[in-house]
Amino acid sequence: MASPKKKKLKKKGKKLSAQWQWLSRTKPIAIALFVLGVLLYANTFQHDFAQDDAIVITDNMFTTEGVQGLSGLFQYDTFYGFFKEEGKDKLVSGGRYRPLTPAMFAIEYELFGESPGIMHVLNALWYGLTVMMLYLVLLQLFTGRSKWDDQLNSWAVYLIPLGAALLFAVHPIHTEAVANIKGRDEIMTLLGSLTALWLVLRGGFWPTILAALSFFIALLSKENAITFLGVVPLALYYFTKDNVVEIIKKTAPLLAVAILFLVIRGSILGWSLGEPSMELMNNPFRKVEQGVWVDFTAGERSATITYTLGKYAQLLVVPSPLTHDYYPRHVEIMSWSNWKVVLSLLFYLGLLTYGLIGLVKRDIGSFAVLVYLGTLSIVSNVLFPVGTNMSERFLFMPSIGFGLLIVWLAVKYLKKQQVILGLIGGYALILAVLTLMRNPAWEDNYTLFTTDIHTSSNSAKLRNAMAGELSVQWSKLTAAQQPQRLDMLEEALGHINEAVRIHPTYKQAFFIKGNILNYLKRYDESIAAYQRAQQIDPNYQQAFDNMMITYRDAGRYYGEQLGDVANAIRYLEQAYEAMPDEYETIRLLGVAHGIAGNTGRAIEMFTRNTQLQPENARAWFDLGTGFYNNNQPTEAEQAFQRAQQLDPDIERKVREGTN
Repeated sequence: MASPKKKKLKKKGKKLSAQWQWLSRTKPIAIALFVLGVLLYANTFQHDFAQDDAIVITDNMFTTEGVQGLSGLFQYDTFYGFFKEEGKDKLVSGGRYRPLTPAMFAIEYELFGESPGIMHVLNALWYGLTVMMLYLVLLQLFTGRSKWDDQLNSWAVYLIPLGAALLFAVHPIHTEAVANIKGRDEIMTLLGSLTALWLVLRGGFWPTILAALSFFIALLSKENAITFLGVVPLALYYFTKDNVVEIIKKTAPLLAVAILFLVIRGSILGWSLGEPSMELMNNPFRKVEQGVWVDFTAGERSATITYTLGKYAQLLVVPSPLTHDYYPRHVEIMSWSNWKVVLSLLFYLGLLTYGLIGLVKRDIGSFAVLVYLGTLSIVSNVLFPVGTNMSERFLFMPSIGFGLLIVWLAVKYLKKQQVILGLIGGYALILAVLTLMRNPAWEDNYTLFTTDIHTSSNSAKLRNAMAGELSVQWSKLTAAQQPQRLDMLEEALGHINEAVRIHPTYKQAFFIKGNILNYLKRYDESIAAYQRAQQIDPNYQQAFDNMMITYRDAGRYYGEQLGDVANAIRYLEQAYEAMPDEYETIRLLGVAHGIAGNTGRAIEMFTRNTQLQPENARAWFDLGTGFYNNNQPTEAEQAFQRAQQLDPDIERKVREGTN
């Protein structure tokens, strides 16, 4: 038994010296961390929508309905409101049920309309709350452990939570989750999970009920909240003196709501995870061999996954270069002969060993490692495919373990508080600067794509996106500017050719290639690109529609610009065959036949337009012209009179080209 004197010394040892008293002012520190989290993203408040915002916000039929769309968001797969048809919403194996944040966006849409600025502000506010909650959770954990761990210095009890929360707040790996509005699902998932843990630690009836509710909210935000069913009992084991039975009792309410969530999810999406997608953009573990798509070998798959795990670790320590796109083949097909793969394996085996050995001793570093490994596991492609090689947003939750481990190791081995503060503060400052520098890339799609193409130049998806965005930007130019900026289309064509080189059956890339070639007036090549898209997917209606429009545009170009009436008719007849009710195609075909002297066919076309649009004065005027050229003056006069009845100025408008 310790003497009274020793007890007094022990108690004194738990007190903070005057130099470190500021660490105990936890409320101001919590508020400061909240403010820091918000201000770090203040340079995104003027940003537009970008990347996947279209899926959950601007092009989602439920979100754009405001509060009226809420029921739809909770009744279907998260992607259903974007694709608007059965089947396409499950392009990624297993589907997605994440209704909470789209519901938040719907409410914001109802209140503020299509206002990306307000949504960016709200993202930053939720992120600030998450940073603050992380600090409060860690503070509660370390305060609780200090009651029975005599080796935990009083200043460390306060410094470790502050340091870990600070590193989390400033890490640029989080820009994808915060600067991209859609990333709110990551924020709300972690905020709900941390709040649940904080309430579990507080104990009591109402905190337990609120913990279960908070965890349910986290699950409705994103499925990876379920990893906290492992984090919570680990936290109780490492930081409290609870026995196994008590830990199970405290975790049970969270398990109950997780089961409830899975039942709801299963009833909506089905119970099967489904077969892995055969499309490269949703299954990166496929390759072409002798013109045929096949799965990676077991060695290639395991090596590629192991490599990405190593890349995650590198990005946490040295977050550069960052990119929003890790799609094939930004991450190449790896083999076990690659030293980076072997090094990654050894690193993770070391982490796992350290984590498991420290489990017995309740080593804080091992807790940090297990939190990192546990929360990363569900998005790592190790347990099941997630549809992409990797993504920076997948590190949002695991980065907690990284920050805690860094600070804990500094405290454990450096000992001197000033040195620890200096190193953590300096590292945090570097990370904060990198965050502020990365945020502008997320201003809009054009800025994001043109920034990240330098990093992800071998990504078929980003090459495709670059080509599409460049062609969209070109189409927004005035008619006078477009000829001067044909270099934009040539650049777009270069990107799309790279996309189809990387991914030879990328139907969307062939579709965009068709569009670009249409703009360049290379109509035969454009039609060939659309035909290739349709060969890949015979049900690709959009490719068929644009191909027919290209036939029409080619007919107009050959007739009006080149005076090649025969080719004009050839193209226009193709368009008419597929679009027998399209007014402009019929009008052009009538004009072309009239010029060619096929007045009977011209009259047939013009008559068809008067049937389609009987109140259109131009349709009747064209018919009158056809009759006149066919030496039918009576019929011509009747048609001209009808045109003038509908529009007395029709003759002048036709002459001036204003109709």
